[in-house]
Amino acid sequence: MKKILVIGSTVADVIVNLDYLPRTAEDVHIKSQSVSLGGCAHNVSDMIGHFGVPYTLFSPVGTGMYGDFVRKHLAEKGVVSPVPTPEMANGCCYCFVESGGERTFIVDHGAEYLFRPEWFDALDPAEYNCVYICGLEVEEKTGDVVVDFLERSSLPVFFAPGPRLSRIDPKLMERVFALRPVLHLNDDEAREYARADTVEAAAAALYGLTRSMVVITTGDKGACFYDGQTLTQVPPVKVDHITDTIGAGDGHCGAMMACLAKGMSPAEAIAKANAAAALLVTVKGGILSNEQFEAAGLL
Repeated sequence: MKKILVIGSTVADVIVNLDYLPRTAEDVHIKSQSVSLGGCAHNVSDMIGHFGVPYTLFSPVGTGMYGDFVRKHLAEKGVVSPVPTPEMANGCCYCFVESGGERTFIVDHGAEYLFRPEWFDALDPAEYNCVYICGLEVEEKTGDVVVDFLERSSLPVFFAPGPRLSRIDPKLMERVFALRPVLHLNDDEAREYARADTVEAAAAALYGLTRSMVVITTGDKGACFYDGQTLTQVPPVKVDHITDTIGAGDGHCGAMMACLAKGMSPAEAIAKANAAAALLVTVKGGILSNEQFEAAGLL
């Protein structure tokens, strides 16, 4: 089986649990805090690995205390990025989780979001069946370096643009859309970018830009996909509690990509992804342990 190439960030998630986000000048006490591996690309790749699909995490890991944390914990998992260590500090993501489980991110971007052209020379596109990218890397000042590689590689692209989709240079977005990527985004992101009132209208508008499948997660309604003719809703997996929603979208995308690579249909792959995302929101942080994944019987 060919590998999946995952391009993007790995960071330290500093998770702060509190009752609610404070107002300006307010003084509140937190419930707890912890630090774990995170970053969109890392979360996606971790889920792909759980499904037994080989992958390469192509992620710069910088210097400083957060870079040391990331490098150490990746090594403990047996993951080594082929990207050389840049002489720049790694950033982190402050994840504020309210009592209902919703999360708010405040991000310190560092070396993990910036790429150099020569790094991609280490990659042989023939080893891969597809590639994942996130909108955060495309938005950064070296986003064109990533897109240059995608254009050269001719690999099928899965693109999770995230909430900052509208902030990406429109000319760069035209180049990404010309690659006919499979889009993976949530309903708010889809409707905002497409300026549409409904998920159905947003899916059709986005398909018109990419001429490729559009996958939209719809919260407690599950997820849907549009193939240019039909919008298919895939039902959710119900959960009895939500711990936090950190990494749920990343895990959904990773599970879907892994299952498609294993030959499942889009509906089957998204059903598995719904189950994986449902499990993720019941645990703390954006990744699952091997024990949690195996106990859920997702394979």
